Amino acid sequence: MAEPIETTEDQEAGAPRVAGGSWQGYLIGLVFAIILTLASFWVAGTDMIWGPGVPILLAVLAIAQMGVHLVFFLHISSAPDSLNNILALAFGVFVVALVVFGSMIIMANLNANMMSMPELMNMQR
Repeated sequence: MAEPIETTEDQEAGAPRVAGGSWQGYLIGLVFAIILTLASFWVAGTDMIWGPGVPILLAVLAIAQMGVHLVFFLHISSAPDSLNNILALAFGVFVVALVVFGSMIIMANLNANMMSMPELMNMQR
């Protein structure tokens, strides 16, 4: 558990502040994350939303969930002192995207160039 650090003028006296954020900020993030998770489960299980719109709405809720985690738990902000965190996050996203999309291209290429089983059976005769 993080050690409490000194309070600032903006913070209430007596309220412990942990390095990286306050307990109130974490609690707000938790509430948002729970709401977005419940909304995602509701969207996936309801018939009240137009069928083809469900994946789009789930993608929007997933992006909102990522935003909540980045802001409230990872403390990524637009402040000048978090530039290194933003660059590290961008590099991580780039590497993951490169691996995922590269794998998809390789699998699509293999799928297009593989012989099907009936063709192999005819070749063996």
